[in-house]
Amino acid sequence: MRTLGRAGIEVSPVGFGCWAIGGPFSTPGGEPLGWGEVDDEESVRAIRRAVELGVTFFDTADVYGAGHSERVLGKALEGIRDQVVIATKWGNTFDEATRVMHHQDTSPEYVHKAVRASLERLNTDYVDLYQLHCDTTDEIALPLREACEELIREGLIRAYAWSTDTVHSAALFAQGEHCAAIQHEASVLHDAPAMFALCERENLASINRTPLGMGILGRRDEKTPATGADIRTLPPAWLRYFDEGGKPAAEWWEKVSAIRDVLQSDGRTLAQGALAWLWARSPRTVPIPGFRTVAQAEENARAVEFGPLNAAQLQQITELLQ
Repeated sequence: MRTLGRAGIEVSPVGFGCWAIGGPFSTPGGEPLGWGEVDDEESVRAIRRAVELGVTFFDTADVYGAGHSERVLGKALEGIRDQVVIATKWGNTFDEATRVMHHQDTSPEYVHKAVRASLERLNTDYVDLYQLHCDTTDEIALPLREACEELIREGLIRAYAWSTDTVHSAALFAQGEHCAAIQHEASVLHDAPAMFALCERENLASINRTPLGMGILGRRDEKTPATGADIRTLPPAWLRYFDEGGKPAAEWWEKVSAIRDVLQSDGRTLAQGALAWLWARSPRTVPIPGFRTVAQAEENARAVEFGPLNAAQLQQITELLQ
């Protein structure tokens, strides 16, 4: 088990990221923001199977699928809510009916509105970890940090965090009494030494999004590109691992090929090896790979059986990626 920093909340070493199970949603201009069509019943089965295999941490956001991910997660955890830890996020406005994300709302007033809407969709009385889901200035962020402290006092959340790749922003939220984690990008293809160091220094959990490189570290290759209403078919600038059309970008595919054998050592799959790298990288890491099927859920959950990579394997990967 790992701990959500100062909150002392124990979670499984691997969490499950619930962006993909939200299904399609888009910008007002129609650019895809989800991972394509999903089968909600399969999603529910996958979540319940994950719990059976020991997964206790599920991370979603109100905007994923324009509210749909939270609703599916709430349905799947009905009757077993007390066995799991739920993290969700706020900061983006959206329309559930049209499945369109509109704009950001970083007002303190919106925090109180957003958390209550998430509680209704998740079918729960509280959120374990509530996370700011957009970047903003110090002047705007400080009142949001205090709003989270108010939610703590109201009993609506147990701890809070910021989902950001900006170390300065993470450090600002870390000064809050009940800040417990930072969610940031990290994978064997994208190390984050400054963020790992901050989490160590401030006693925070490091929640790792895109631990499988949006699928390039496991389930997507040149023969199985992303299709349909999938963000990887028309990748925004920050989505570095895929070219337009959903195929892995050549420069990143070369890196995956270079380290594949090390990641697959000891009987691991490629995805399991990528998770093992993160566990070896820091004792504070909690990777949150996505999933859409029971088979993917089982593969992710069973990565724990292999444990982290060893020091020699870490060094070998570092040399291969130079």
